[in-house]
Amino acid sequence: MEDVDLQALTTKLDLLIQRVEQLKAQNRQLLKGEKAWREERAHLIEKNEMARHKVESMISRLKALEQD
Repeated sequence: MEDVDLQALTTKLDLLIQRVEQLKAQNRQLLKGEKAWREERAHLIEKNEMARHKVESMISRLKALEQD
C-alpha cells in the first residue's frame, strides 16, 4: 500500500472514529431525555389517578347527599 493510500485510509478511519463518538454522545443525550420524559409521564399519570379518585369521591358524596 502506498503512503498516500495509507494516509487516506488513516484519515477516513479518524473521521469514522470521530463520527462514532458523536453518535455515542448523541445516544447518551437521547437516553437521558427519554428517561426524563418517562419520569414526567409517570408523574402525570399519578396526578391523573389522584384527580380521578378525588372526582369519584366527590360524585359518591353528592349521590349520598341526594339520597338523604
